[in-house]
Amino acid sequence: MTRLLIIGSLEAELGHAARIAMSRGARLRQADGVTSGLAMARTEGFDLILCDVLHDVGWMVSSLEAERISCPVIACGRNADAASAVRAIQAGAKEFLPLPPDADLIAAMLQAATGEPDAPVHRDPAMAAVLRRAEGVARAEASVLITGESGTGKEVLARYIHQHSRRAQGAFVALNCAALPEALLESELFGHEKGAFSGAVAARRGKFEQADGGTLLLDEIGEMDPRLQAKILRALQEREIDRLGGAGPVKVDVRILAATNRDLAAEVAAGRFREDLFFRLNVVALRIPALRDRPDDILPIAEHFARRYAEANGLPHRRFSPAARAALLAHPWSGNVRELENTVHRAVLLAEGDEIGAEAVELHTPLPRAATAASAVSEAAAQPARAVGVAALVGRKMEEVERDLIIETLTHCLGNRTRAAEILGISIRTLRNKLHEYRAAGAPVPVAPGQMPVAPFPYAMG
Repeated sequence: MTRLLIIGSLEAELGHAARIAMSRGARLRQADGVTSGLAMARTEGFDLILCDVLHDVGWMVSSLEAERISCPVIACGRNADAASAVRAIQAGAKEFLPLPPDADLIAAMLQAATGEPDAPVHRDPAMAAVLRRAEGVARAEASVLITGESGTGKEVLARYIHQHSRRAQGAFVALNCAALPEALLESELFGHEKGAFSGAVAARRGKFEQADGGTLLLDEIGEMDPRLQAKILRALQEREIDRLGGAGPVKVDVRILAATNRDLAAEVAAGRFREDLFFRLNVVALRIPALRDRPDDILPIAEHFARRYAEANGLPHRRFSPAARAALLAHPWSGNVRELENTVHRAVLLAEGDEIGAEAVELHTPLPRAATAASAVSEAAAQPARAVGVAALVGRKMEEVERDLIIETLTHCLGNRTRAAEILGISIRTLRNKLHEYRAAGAPVPVAPGQMPVAPFPYAMG
């Protein structure tokens, strides 16, 4: 269920947009202006904000970014108000919704905001077995641990479980534990009171409270610091959390789903993950097979993305030629469904003629993994036949070469830090620290599409 905030009067056309959104399953809240809208965004959490251009859309966008509230803002207004639409987009609005509203366009915006597909696309028996088990446990209240390589669709499966659960009418809230530094992650999870730390200008509900009555997905939980693991364990056991700076515990009713591409049992053995939390999360385990281990899914998923991106780009839907299909089936897909999606998106844009031919299916050889970023530099220097040769490295400092390698790898991964860390052979925490250093030094650091750049965090929480 999409959590939608509309900023503006619900009279006339904007009210019609609200009724369409509710008919499509959105849970609606309304604010008269951007100041009250920001206050609601702090405490309630939304998947999408629809703001009338009669209000200061730019102020709303910049205020959300300043308080690190990640929520897309869509400006709306009459078609005749073109100048306001341009100003809103320039100020950071994700899109512009013309009024009177189009029902199909609103439905597409709601789906894009939550990323909810109708169901995971599958045909392979291996994936069918996973979905049968997911449906079997969906209506229970037990925690579920979803594992699988990066890009296999762990969040998609988590949403599928939520949609088939008794909490389907509640919120589905996802948090990537690897994407935030520890100090910020604690505030995102548990919330804070006004004045709890420098920069806490207002009280804010955390993800646990936002998911009350629904489902909370803790993605990449294997990257979480042990100190926060203890707080997560307490929240699971006591069904209550403590806001930073709060006077007392807050009761929450949340079902926890966790996802990771790590072997948590091995992490427990190595002392990097709490054993008691592992058993709390691992009540039911679901492992998503790698795409190479479910080959019957490759073509159905490719066709699904071909239809989606043809429609999104105003292009006719074209099927893959036999040669293109053979190329897709022969590729190892080390990046799994995420890599397949990017490949198909590119192919849809490059294809000419009535089919998507093999020439449009650009497949990349997987980058070699290295023990560390520095050792990858040394390996490159030792092999003059490779793209990075000795001549290009001589005279440069090791830290400069390492910085360029890390940023180039992150660019290759379209800003996906988890995938970049895997390729470089370093932990996501090490990568995050490196990027923080580079950003502080003024180096351009790529971010994933739709992700807000993260400014250096000005405080540390005890």
